[in-house]
Order: sequence, then structure tokens, then C-alpha cells
Amino acid sequence: MKHADPQREASFVSRWRQLDWDDVGMQIRACSARDVARALASGQRTLQDFMALISPAAEPFLSDMAAAAERLTRQRFGNTIGFYVPLYLSNLCSNDCTYCGFSMSNRLKRKTLNLEEIERECLAIKARGFNSVLLVTGEHETKVGIDYFRRVMPLIRRHFSSVGMEVQPLSQDEYTELKTLGLDSVMVYQETYHAPTYARHHLRGNKQDMAWRLATPDRLGRAGIDKIGLGALIGLSRDWRADSYFVAEHLSWLERHHWQSRYSLSFPRLRPCTGGLEPSVIMSDRQLAQLICAWRLFSPTLDLSLSTRESPAFRNGAMRLGITQLSAESRTQPGGYAEGDSDELEQFAIHDDRRVDVVAAAVRQAGLQPVFKDWEPFLGR
Repeated sequence: MKHADPQREASFVSRWRQLDWDDVGMQIRACSARDVARALASGQRTLQDFMALISPAAEPFLSDMAAAAERLTRQRFGNTIGFYVPLYLSNLCSNDCTYCGFSMSNRLKRKTLNLEEIERECLAIKARGFNSVLLVTGEHETKVGIDYFRRVMPLIRRHFSSVGMEVQPLSQDEYTELKTLGLDSVMVYQETYHAPTYARHHLRGNKQDMAWRLATPDRLGRAGIDKIGLGALIGLSRDWRADSYFVAEHLSWLERHHWQSRYSLSFPRLRPCTGGLEPSVIMSDRQLAQLICAWRLFSPTLDLSLSTRESPAFRNGAMRLGITQLSAESRTQPGGYAEGDSDELEQFAIHDDRRVDVVAAAVRQAGLQPVFKDWEPFLGR
């Protein structure tokens, strides 16, 4: 299905079409140690500097990058780490995507939470101490679309100081309406910016329309959503560095055109799920640490989020690299907090299954303060 969007050309899609994937990859690999040193010494880093910082040439500079990243993070965010948790409302999906356990071709039990079940989930999440929640669904515009969100948002809003969404792309008017119901943030990950790879992994459904998805953050900006989340699924394309550079281009475009919004970034690595897609490339822990530091050096004000996809050891070590948001004790299936439904409902297998109090203790041990609430209703909503 092709979506009509009269403002699509006034979106990042126009810039994306000007960029050549192979050329970007070659430019990154051509960066030298001198380019990296210049980027580290720069007071205000450019896209070219970001290229250098994610290049193979920057790997020997990781300790210098980490020290600079930590300094910038503490200056901007203080000694804090924000905590959030995903609330999975439905695993119903009308897309067929090779990397997702919710894909319509996978034979698994489907479930969409009703209002009573959502209330139980909210209470179970609150009992764990969380006050910031990210609503997640599969992409099914009729059964878990805007009508469903209209019904459930007021109930969820009553329980939490901050509510975000990671659902199917919606229209600008729909985002504007959801903002009036209490929506604070929206995460819309592009998965990959490489068109042939995108087509190869999105086999059926609305998600096949790559340009509609690319233009979603612009619709969010025009709707006045407070925080917009970006990211690429590492391991889907063969070049995580090129994908990361395209995300940087996307962020730069949005900050110029929708400067009123704040931005966040995630860097999920492909995890095991029903269907069992193997990553096209394996990113090492050291390379992920390099990428996190590069992002902090490129954008000192950017929220950087690290999910339970990563191991406890890596998350403990990455806390001081530039991370500002952590999920904890996540369940990636509908009903996972109150009902403890079976693993067969999961979108993907988590790696860090520690209780939230254990993760919070690790944050304190790193000399940081876990924060479970970062918003008061009187502050402008």
C-alpha cells in the first residue's frame, strides 16, 4: 500500500535520495588517523567528523573518545541515567519482516490487550518503580491503529509521567491528536537506509513503503511531538557504519527543520527471534562502544538509549560512555509483566534479564543516579 503524503518531498526523503550508499561507505573506510585526530580536536563536530569517528581508523582512539564522551555527557545530563520500560500492547502484525518475531508469517499465539489487561500491566510496571513507559505494538492499522490508541492512551496516561510510542507510522493529524491525549515521544526506527536491503527484508505489508517510513519523523516534528527517536537495526545491512552515517544525516536534517523537538537515538543489534534471521554483519562490543562514543561527540545534547538487547556486562560498562536512558526488566510480549506469558509471544529474546533493582544498583555503583521520573504535568503539557 502506498501512502499519500503531499509534504513527503519536504522531508528527509529528498536528502536521502541525494546520498549514494556505496560512496558513503567508501568515504568512511578512506578516513585516516589524521581525520580522527582532527575530529577529536574539533569544538563543533560535523558530519565529516562523524564519518571519521565511526571509521576503522578511529578504533585505536577508543580510550580518548570514551573520555571525551563521558565528559560531554556529564556536562549536559549530570550524573543521571533515566529508566524506562516497554509496554507491549499487541503482537498482532500485518507486515512480513524477516527479522521480527511478530511477523505475520510466523505461527505464534497472537494477543491484543484489552483495557482491563492494560490496567493490570500498568500496575505491575508501577510496582517495579517505573514512571516512564514506551508503548509497543505490531503494525496492524485496523485492529491496533489510531482507534485503539484513542481508547487506551487516557488509561495509560493516568499511571505514568512520561508516555512514548513505538508503533506503526501514523499521519501528522493522528500524531497531533495523540499529543493532546498525553503522548510525549515517538520512536520510529528505519531499520536500514539501504533501499535494496530494506526491500529484501520487508516482504509484505505497509512497511514495504520505505519513503513513508522515512518521512515519519518529519510528520512528528510538524505535529509538535516533544521527543523523536531514530535508529537503524545493526546487522540488517552489510555495513553498519554506512547505516549509522545515514542516521546522522537524518538527525541533522531534523534538527534544522524541526528544532523545537528533542531527539533520542538507539542502536539495537539484531537479536534471536522466531524466524531466526542471522545478522549480515557482526558488530563487536568494542565497535558498539565506538559508535556510542561517536554519537556523543557528534551530538552532546542527544539522548542515547541502551536496551536489554545487550548483555549485563556490556550495559554496565557502557553506562559512562554517553548513555542517558536504560530499559530494565523488559518483557517483549503482551501481558508479560502481570501475566508472565510464555516466551512464544516474544518479539525478540532479551539479553539482560536482571531485575530493575539490580540494574539500578549497578548504576549507583558506577557513581550515577537512576532516575525514574523526569517530567511533571505542570511543565508545559
